[in-house]
Amino acid sequence: MNTTPLAARRSTDQDNRSVPMSDAVARNTAPHMGRPMSMTAAIEASLDPVLILAWLVAMASSLGEVLDARVLVAGLLLFALTFPGNVALTDTVPALIRKSATTALTVLAALALFDYASAWLKSVPRHVFLPWFIALPGVLIGANLLARAMLRRVMERSAVQETVVICGINEIGLGLAARLRTNPYFGVRLLGFFDDRSRERVTPVDEGQFLGGFEQLGEYVRQHAVDRIYLALPMATQPRILKMLEELKDTTASIYFAPDIFITDLINGRIESVDGMPVVTVRDTPFLGVNSLLKRSEDFVLCLLFIVLGAPLLLAIALAVRFTSQGPVLFRQRRYGLDGREIGVWKFRTMTVVEDGGSFTPARPGDARITPVGKVLRRFSLDELPQLFNVLQGSMSLVGPRPHAVAMNEQFRRLIPGYMLRHKVKPGITGLAQVRGLRGGDDVNSMRQRIDSDLEYLRKWSLWLDLAIIARTIPVLLGDKRAF
Repeated sequence: MNTTPLAARRSTDQDNRSVPMSDAVARNTAPHMGRPMSMTAAIEASLDPVLILAWLVAMASSLGEVLDARVLVAGLLLFALTFPGNVALTDTVPALIRKSATTALTVLAALALFDYASAWLKSVPRHVFLPWFIALPGVLIGANLLARAMLRRVMERSAVQETVVICGINEIGLGLAARLRTNPYFGVRLLGFFDDRSRERVTPVDEGQFLGGFEQLGEYVRQHAVDRIYLALPMATQPRILKMLEELKDTTASIYFAPDIFITDLINGRIESVDGMPVVTVRDTPFLGVNSLLKRSEDFVLCLLFIVLGAPLLLAIALAVRFTSQGPVLFRQRRYGLDGREIGVWKFRTMTVVEDGGSFTPARPGDARITPVGKVLRRFSLDELPQLFNVLQGSMSLVGPRPHAVAMNEQFRRLIPGYMLRHKVKPGITGLAQVRGLRGGDDVNSMRQRIDSDLEYLRKWSLWLDLAIIARTIPVLLGDKRAF
């Protein structure tokens, strides 16, 4: 038995332990988990780009075109643009169709932009590119479905599936087991669980899945040649984890650590590095790097388009407000913006008063403060249109959590856990909660439903989701009877 003090063992074994455990964190938070996913990750990254290039070459060859520099340059440009691919093997068929269509449109937009900048496509045979582009979505969808079927069959028949055991019958361990069982592309076979607690104290598992206590783990791994061990244990059990690692030193099993931080509400969880030291992001904005550029470009282009097209309506509303009641046409309310910083949000005035203080009285049906024109504006949310200029200026976004009054924010941030996380993105003119009809109501339950949708938006953001929300906004507003 090793009698070296625990502190000393931590010091002497630091290099041996810190790397595997950190690597395990990375693998378990990334889209793919460890070695079994290396092949499928490569397929996911390269399938679409290779298909796009191969389909272009095949189309040119079938039409008798020489594979000259024009076609090769186009192929290399498209490969660089689409690598790595964005389709996952586990995507649903609707998601596969949507992503393939998006990829095809992205390719078309890139070629159009390249042609505009260089006039290069004018010398490219159009009879090659036109049928190539028309058939491209179908080629991508068909090839992805074929790859899934073939890879699933290979995994099912493979004689080299890796064997896995999980230490810890808890929420983390059971969730990990469910993922391993339901995803056919991991290429692993789960043998069962180990846990030190009695059977009465742990969540029930299928008969034969409970393999014993932690003291039996080492012998079981040696006898059954287990390939991988997942430690799904609370961080508070560090001494037990270190003892298990000592006992497993004379086995060849790979060891992965699934820390218990993942039972919390992750929002854009990912691995980052601080000068080589891995850190786990638990909650953060989705708009970093390229996503930030995409979001801002979407806001700027669409907002400018809406302002130009809606200029006559904006002018008509301004005149109606000005000549039907006393007071300013526009008023500026204080709201919380990105990271909780205060911003000024513009609205058409719909009331005989302009409230923006420490207290806030929400509008009610039949509210005497609302002007006749204001009733119409509020009914169809036309009073929010001046916020297009907030979007153009950069303090708001077209899509995002709706900005609440400062007084309302201060009230509900104390009552609803996670309320302030909605401020990890810019507030929007419309949002996921609004198109779901979660509008109106200043009670805790109504607000909690809206916050749940806001946080779901942060977790699931994509350019497609934004466009879908924008498309659904107008019919939702026209049929919303709770606007007053």
